Amino acid sequence: MLEEIKEIILEQLDVNEEELNENSRIVDDLGADSLDVVEILNAIENKYDIEILKEDVVKLHTIKEIKEYVERRKNDK
Repeated sequence: MLEEIKEIILEQLDVNEEELNENSRIVDDLGADSLDVVEILNAIENKYDIEILKEDVVKLHTIKEIKEYVERRKNDK
């Protein structure tokens, strides 16, 4: 799952794969703006058939946090 999330991020942002690790912060380290974040999270919602709650978006800063959130949401189904 981590690699799939990285692929989604690579498709949205102009970054090198070497810059991505599970502790990479989407905005601070990778330079995403708010539209990038929305597009990344929408792609993740579609890929994993989950809903990312609006109140949770502000808690998802790193790739690892996104991965763990997706795992929890999938297990809640």
